[in-house]
Amino acid sequence: MAAALPDPAAIGPRMTGKTCAGVWVTGTGRDGAPREVYLYHVADNEWTMREYESQCVVWQTALNPVIALELLSTGVWSGVGVLGPEAFDARPFLDLMSAPESDGGYGQKWGLQER
Repeated sequence: MAAALPDPAAIGPRMTGKTCAGVWVTGTGRDGAPREVYLYHVADNEWTMREYESQCVVWQTALNPVIALELLSTGVWSGVGVLGPEAFDARPFLDLMSAPESDGGYGQKWGLQER
């Protein structure tokens, strides 16, 4: 089957469109009431190919650990032991992700929908 499919490295520049990565979170809000939200980020393939020579899905996957490593290296996030992303405050991550590149951020807007 792999022999019949196009080479992913060759199709990136010909692809158009966007991809959306998100997470649907359910739980309890600060007021104790049930709460559900959808947190998401949209990436445009033409932009990621132009700026990073990478398909949007690959770029979007790589962006998250890059931001996390930056927060760890600057001490914004810290801790002892094995900690997953959910152990850290999300606000610094989202702020750095959406801050303009001219201010040291990544210029990537994110969205949040109450469900």
